[in-house]
Amino acid sequence: MLLLISPDGVDEALECAKAAEHLDIVDVKKPDEGSLGANFPWVIREIRDAVPADTPVSATVGDVPYKPGTVAQAALGAVVSGATYIKVGLYGCTTSDQGVEVMRAVVRAVKDHRPEALVVASGYADAHRIGCVNPLALPDIAARSGADAAMLDTAIKDGTRLFDHVPPDVCAEFVRLAHASGLLAALAGSVKQTDLGPLTRIGTDIVGVRGAVCEGGDRNSGRIQPHLVAAFRAEMDRQAREHTAGVPVVN
Repeated sequence: MLLLISPDGVDEALECAKAAEHLDIVDVKKPDEGSLGANFPWVIREIRDAVPADTPVSATVGDVPYKPGTVAQAALGAVVSGATYIKVGLYGCTTSDQGVEVMRAVVRAVKDHRPEALVVASGYADAHRIGCVNPLALPDIAARSGADAAMLDTAIKDGTRLFDHVPPDVCAEFVRLAHASGLLAALAGSVKQTDLGPLTRIGTDIVGVRGAVCEGGDRNSGRIQPHLVAAFRAEMDRQAREHTAGVPVVN
C-alpha cells in the first residue's frame, strides 16, 4: 500500500520532504476550495521542486462540475506543472455517463501531453450528501474512460470519515471492482492509524491522509509533522507484515 500525504502548500511540502523515506506520493491540493480543491500551477511547480525528484507528485484539479472542456484544460495545467498523478473529483456528475464524458476528456488531455502520467477518477464516500455519482460507480467510470485509478474521499469535512459512509465491506467491493478492471484503488477520508488494518486486508493500493499526520490530528489548524508521517508508515508496515504472515493484528 502506498502512502499519499497532502500538504496545504510549499512550507508543508518541505516538511514532507524531511519524511520522504516514509511516504510515496506528495499530493497538492487547496483545502479551502473543497475536498479536492485545485491549487495554483505555480504551487504545483514549487512543490515539485521542493520534494525529492524520485517522489511522485499528485495534483487535484478540483471538485469539478460537469464541464468536460473546462476540466480537461485544468487537468492539462496540472500535468504541465509537473504532477505525475492527476486527480479529478467528479462532484458535479450525477450519472456514470457524465463521469465517463468528463474523464475521457481528462485522459486525452493528460496522455497526449505525458503518456506515462496517471489519471485518477475520484468520487465521494458521502455522495448521498451532495447528489453525485454512487461510490461503487467509480471503478466502472474509470475503466470506461481509460483512467488508471479509482479513488474515494469524503466531500464534506465535518469530522465524519470514510468508513462512516462506506463501511469496510463496501470499500472491499470498491477495491475488488477496481482491480477487476486493472485499476489502482485509492481510499481517503479522515483515515486514521486504526483504519489501516481493514484497508490492508481489502487490498487498498493507495491510502491518502492529512489529519492523521498533522499535530493534534487537526487537518485545518494542525501542521504536518515528519515524526507523525514516520509513525503512520511504521503502522502501515506492521499491518502489512502481519497480514502477509496471516497473523491477526490487535490495534
